[in-house]
Amino acid sequence: MSIETTIAEMAAAARQASRQMARCPTDRKNAVLLAISAALGRHAAHIQNENRKDLSQARANGLSAAMIDRLTIGDDTLAAMQAGLREVAALDDPVGSRSAAWMRPNGLEVARLRIPLGVIGMIYESRPNVTVDAAALCLKSGNAVILRGGSEALASNRALAAIIGDTLEKNGLAPTAVQVVPFTDRAAVTALLAQEENIDLIIPRGGEGLIRFVVQHSKIPVLKHYKGVCHVYVDCGADLEMAAEICFNAKVQRPGVCNAMETLLVHQDEAAAFLTAVGPRLMAAGVELRGCARTLALLPDATPAGEEDWPAEYLDLILAVKVVDDMDAALAHIAAFGSGHTEAIVTSNYERARRFLREADASVVLVNASTRFNDGGQLGLGAEIGISTSKLHAFGPMGLTELTTTKFVVLGNGQVRTS
Repeated sequence: MSIETTIAEMAAAARQASRQMARCPTDRKNAVLLAISAALGRHAAHIQNENRKDLSQARANGLSAAMIDRLTIGDDTLAAMQAGLREVAALDDPVGSRSAAWMRPNGLEVARLRIPLGVIGMIYESRPNVTVDAAALCLKSGNAVILRGGSEALASNRALAAIIGDTLEKNGLAPTAVQVVPFTDRAAVTALLAQEENIDLIIPRGGEGLIRFVVQHSKIPVLKHYKGVCHVYVDCGADLEMAAEICFNAKVQRPGVCNAMETLLVHQDEAAAFLTAVGPRLMAAGVELRGCARTLALLPDATPAGEEDWPAEYLDLILAVKVVDDMDAALAHIAAFGSGHTEAIVTSNYERARRFLREADASVVLVNASTRFNDGGQLGLGAEIGISTSKLHAFGPMGLTELTTTKFVVLGNGQVRTS
C-alpha cells in the first residue's frame, strides 16, 4: 500500500474516531487518561527498550548531544509523561460549556456552545514526550489526532502510540483516535497536509525550516510560530536590580527555547548604569553580547551587531543589545523585528506599562516579568500543545480551550423568518 493511500486511510479513520470522542463524557475521558498513565508505567521497560533503538541510530547518524538529550526517555521523562496525563485529567473540560447566551426580540434564545475542532494533525521533531502530551490534550478536548514525529524518534513514538491505542480500545473507544504516522519519508508529511477533507487543523512544532515547509505545502489551516525573537525593554526609571534579574533569567536559564530573550533594548537614560552592571554578569555566564554603537561605548568587550542580528533567533547564549532613545523607539524596533511571540517591559511607570501592553504586538506581553513565562503551564493552562503566533484562531499558548471552537445554538418555539 502506498504512503498516500495509508495516510488517507488514517485520516478517514481519525475522522470516524473524532465523532466518538466529541460525544465522550468528561468522566470517561478522564478515566482513559489515567489508564494510559498507568499503562505507561506497566510498559516502561518496553518503551525504554524501543527508545534505545532510536538512541543507537541517532548516535550512528551523528546527532548532537542536545538532540540526543531531547530524544532520551529516562525514568524521569517517563514519570513526567505519566504526571502530565494525570494533570490533564484533572483540568476542567471545555467541551459543552456555553460561553454566552442572549434572547432575541422574537423569542429565540441564542448561545455559543464550545465543541472540539475534530481531527488535529501534529508534525514535530525529536521529543517523544510530545507524543503523549499531544495525545492527552487532544483526547481531553474531544479530538482525534494524527502524530507525525521526527524520524529519529519513530520506534519510541510507535511504542507509545500502541500503548495509548490499546488502552483506548480496552476502554471502549476507537484506538484510531490517536495514530502515529509510520513513515519517515517526507512524502508522508506532504500526504498528511493534503487531507483537508478529514483533518481540521495542522500544528507544526520544530525549527523554522520545518514550519515554513508545512505552511507552504498545507491545504489545511496551520497554527504556527516561525520563531521567537523576544525582547526585553528596560524603561527610563526602571528598577535596575529587578531588570537585571529579569534579563538574566530570560537569556541564561534556558537559551535554546522559543521564549528566551534574544534582544535587549535599554532606554538611553539608564544605559550607562544598567549595561555596565548587567553586561559583565551576562558575559561571565557565557553570553556573547552583540551591541549597537552606543552599547559598544559602554561595553567595549561586546561584538559589534550587524543588521542580521536584530531579527535573529539565536537559541543560544548570544544576545543582541541596543540602546534606544525612548519607548517610541523601543516599540518601533519591536514592530520591525519582533516575531509576535513574547515581549516584556521593565518599568516603574504605570502609563508606559499600559501603553506597552496595548501596543507591543505579541501573543504574550509582560510587565516586570521574564519572557520565560510564555508557557501554558506557567500561565495556568495546565498544559499546552504549542504556542501560536497566528491570530486565527488562537494566539499564544494553546491549551485545552484552544483545541476547541464554538458554534451557535438557537432554541426556538416555532419562530419563522418573515423578512
